[in-house]
Amino acid sequence: MSFRNFLRQSGAAISICLFVVACGKEPAPEPEFQPLQVVEPRPEIYADFTLTSDLSELSENQKKMIGLLIDAAQIMDDLYWRQTYGDDYESWLESIADADTRRFAELNYGPWDRLDGDKPFMQGVGAKPPGANFYPKDMSKEEFEQAYLPGKKGLYSFIRRNSEGALTVVPYSVAFADELKAAADLLRAAAKLAESTDFASYLKLRAAALISDEYQVSDMFWMDVRDNDIDVVIGPIETYEDALFGYRASYEAYVLVKDLEWSNRLSRFADFLPALQEGLPVADEYKWETPGADSDLNAYDVVYYAGASNAGGKTIAINLPNDEAVQLSRGTRRLQLKNAMRAKFDKIVEPIADVLIDESQRKHITFDAFFANTMFHEVAHGLGIKNTIDGRGTVQDMLLEVSSSVEEGKADILGLYMITELHKAGELGDVDLRDYYVTFMTSVFRSIRFGASSAHGKANMVRFNFFLDSGAFVRDAESGRYHVDFQQMETAMTNLSRLLLTLQGDGDYAGVVKLTESRGIIEPELQGDLDRLTDANIPVDITFQQGVAELGIN
Repeated sequence: MSFRNFLRQSGAAISICLFVVACGKEPAPEPEFQPLQVVEPRPEIYADFTLTSDLSELSENQKKMIGLLIDAAQIMDDLYWRQTYGDDYESWLESIADADTRRFAELNYGPWDRLDGDKPFMQGVGAKPPGANFYPKDMSKEEFEQAYLPGKKGLYSFIRRNSEGALTVVPYSVAFADELKAAADLLRAAAKLAESTDFASYLKLRAAALISDEYQVSDMFWMDVRDNDIDVVIGPIETYEDALFGYRASYEAYVLVKDLEWSNRLSRFADFLPALQEGLPVADEYKWETPGADSDLNAYDVVYYAGASNAGGKTIAINLPNDEAVQLSRGTRRLQLKNAMRAKFDKIVEPIADVLIDESQRKHITFDAFFANTMFHEVAHGLGIKNTIDGRGTVQDMLLEVSSSVEEGKADILGLYMITELHKAGELGDVDLRDYYVTFMTSVFRSIRFGASSAHGKANMVRFNFFLDSGAFVRDAESGRYHVDFQQMETAMTNLSRLLLTLQGDGDYAGVVKLTESRGIIEPELQGDLDRLTDANIPVDITFQQGVAELGIN
């Protein structure tokens, strides 16, 4: 039974009135009709993977705690459905007769294919609203921008219409009061089972945050939680779903078990951030901020995904908190999801290499390089600056809905910059730098397949075209296979790093849009190569069998 049905049957009152779009407002003019392509549902593009971890070293209380955290995560899943589709998602899913279509709707949290530019895969649903369910469907950008509405750009609220049809702000903590109280109670119950006192304190602080929409205190405290074997990321976090403005955060959750061996191998790399910031290939005014040196870098097995993290392409590394104030004062924590990463490497990256990478360079494609590239991508989010150089505001505020794609592109390319610089300094041991470069190129093909609706997909398309134009990626016309020109690679990496850092520091919205529209596209030749991957039945991403049954716990 879903949490919402439980509430209904127990007579709990949900503040549905806050969600009702009132009558009394003139409807928006009908847009000129444009034919909308409807695609076929394709659940086969996701490879099944069972999320497990070795729990043999955990106590019975820790295992029980994992079960409680999974219960809380399932509430986040319900809330995300309601943010992205609507309150009636359960009855809508039940109405879908075809099993494949229903399964694909579950994977996409709605009737739009997230890995194919959000194209609808069901007749009659129309285009995906860029504002998801965060805003009234009849609201224009102009109406929002002209409205005097304190707090209208808030991360943790909906925009709705009141009884007079005027826009109003409804905090998540009000709209989802019953559900968030239930999730908070589960976190408090989990805290009683925690063996780490710091983690117990964090769970209680996070519970308070869920019911108040005040997350900074718990984010700041989380930076000091280091001695726990179990971890959880939970709440409204990323703003990707809000493609209208990029203001509003979506609910998600990860339940995690620490991999102590790999974590010990990673812990020292965060210390290099300040020196790497100084060496960025950009003018001083674009790197004046000092990244937090107290960053944490660890590896985990993820045992449960929920909400935004589980929709479409699956995250394999986390860099949080997103709060700029926390980042500047304390840095971030970088969580590498090792088991999910391994699944993508085995099921997707290596098969792609067999089809698209020149045979002479396939030996350079390794899991260790894939892991490192992903890890340094997350670390690189801490480089650059968070505020524009002219003091107009944060980079995110200036770049609005395109801020996510340019930030992902920056992290991709600066992660490679970090690897190159650390390799030169002898900090990566006896490894071949070419492994990182060829694995990097191969992984670009993986991410391009996420489509234009994904911030990661857009970033990878820009980077692919930039590297191709720069001669760093070379396609053999006869074989249709690619190889890396190692001499051109570093030059292209430096130039793209400088371009993206400058766009961010200038808060150049028009420049980012121009770059994305001109280079964030899939040219016909590349599309033909991607079609070869489809013809070879190589999955685009993974989906999970997950839960307490898969973990063998009650």
